[in-house]
Amino acid sequence: MRRLAVLALLLLVAPALALSSPAAPRQVEIPSGSVTLRAQLYKPDGDGPFPTVIALHGCGGLASRSEPVLPRYRDWAEQLVKNGRAVLLPDSYGSRGLGPQCRAKEHRVTARRERVTDILAARQWLIQQPWARADRISLIGWANGASALLWAVRPQLLSGNGEPDFRSAIAFYPDCRLSAGLGWSARVPTLLLIGAKDDVSSPPACRQMIDGARGRSALTRIVIYPGAYHDFDRANLPIHAVAASVDDAGLPERGHVGTDPQARQDAQKLVAEWLSR
Repeated sequence: MRRLAVLALLLLVAPALALSSPAAPRQVEIPSGSVTLRAQLYKPDGDGPFPTVIALHGCGGLASRSEPVLPRYRDWAEQLVKNGRAVLLPDSYGSRGLGPQCRAKEHRVTARRERVTDILAARQWLIQQPWARADRISLIGWANGASALLWAVRPQLLSGNGEPDFRSAIAFYPDCRLSAGLGWSARVPTLLLIGAKDDVSSPPACRQMIDGARGRSALTRIVIYPGAYHDFDRANLPIHAVAASVDDAGLPERGHVGTDPQARQDAQKLVAEWLSR
């Protein structure tokens, strides 16, 4: 009788668990130049059309050997889906047969070229999907993906073909040093989030870049979190120094990484607000 009671309880609980657990992503294939770009798609239930976010992984890549989407990106994707948005995560490295590129001496995939091509290809693919709102496609990126985002929203890349542009963009701790020296500006509202103690990227360069864009750019805003390091928005990552001697292509060559709970919470709120513009 006790076993029957436990079985009956499991049968009652299982549907509720299935409803509460987020759906697994679906892999899609997107033409991108000479490459077939593989991407993971998270989508709310229903036919839409949904506002959609193209999410861009950092130099550590999108996937691991056991997971199509690393927990740091899955965490964000699931939050965005709960808010009614679809999320498309292009795999710029895995689609080209490459692993993590953080410590690669020669980069076969660069933020300003191949990754921008992938961003534009992902947007073109989304415009053709009946479940995606073509006028509400936004960008969000981390580290190297955020650097690619900064290139993709420059006025020089405006297509001029009459299709809706990106709605907005959010860059987490990009490397702003090159863009800051090139007179960067954006054609869509762009939010930049970085920690004041980020010694992987450069908060002063990002401040210089954003300040320099004022008056000749779409709306831009930078938030610098006091005390926060690189990867501050990752969940449950103790702050630690990256060991230069460690042979791990998925880690930066130097600096500190780790969660800042307050900055993470504030960033979640700001992301939701910025995407709702």
